Amino acid sequence: MLKEMKINAAKEALSYVEDGMKLGLGTGSTVDEFLILLSEEIKNGLNICGVVTSEKTKNLSNKLSIPLTTLEKVNKLDLTIDGADEIDNDLSLIKGGGGALLREKIIAFSSNELLIIADESKLVDKLGDFKLPVEVSPYEHDVTSLRIMDKLNKIGYKGSISLRKDNQNIFITDGGNYIYDLSIGLISEPNIVENILNLIPGVFENGLFINLTKKVIIGNKEGVRIITK
Repeated sequence: MLKEMKINAAKEALSYVEDGMKLGLGTGSTVDEFLILLSEEIKNGLNICGVVTSEKTKNLSNKLSIPLTTLEKVNKLDLTIDGADEIDNDLSLIKGGGGALLREKIIAFSSNELLIIADESKLVDKLGDFKLPVEVSPYEHDVTSLRIMDKLNKIGYKGSISLRKDNQNIFITDGGNYIYDLSIGLISEPNIVENILNLIPGVFENGLFINLTKKVIIGNKEGVRIITK
């Protein structure tokens, strides 16, 4: 049933793609469904080029014969299709469960529009049940993690922080960085938390995506629900 919801969202997103577009291609299971549908349209003559947010998306795009380019070559993207781990009532997001948050934010920032596709389980009243990812430099990363929690504790966010592992090995992002996952409870002031995290030396980016999307397509059992800001 969850897969069906993801496919419903992906189908709706396809209706926003126009011939000649430069697309940002996000990362995640719902985006994978979108890529499969997109590849069929390309076979039927649709002309687009994509910029990927991860090696995972790059590999799948190559397998599906989706033409790719780079942000350096196109400078600005018409539309980015991406997923989310949590979506609140203001369309603020937590992203980064797949480990691509830095590249996802670069691509989102370079797009005329960011269209989020997800199943209905990703909707929340407040962000924070899903752990907040923070991408950091490997250099003295343990000290960076202490600084993160110290700064958040001072504004009332307490909890735990853990270095992301992959089969007991440290998870390494496509950019060669580490990710810390924060459990700090519900996030009432995502703007403040985002600003504080990004001011800490050693932090490259965090998984809070604020004011980057104005439209979300939610797949459900009946079809889709479109939420606009």
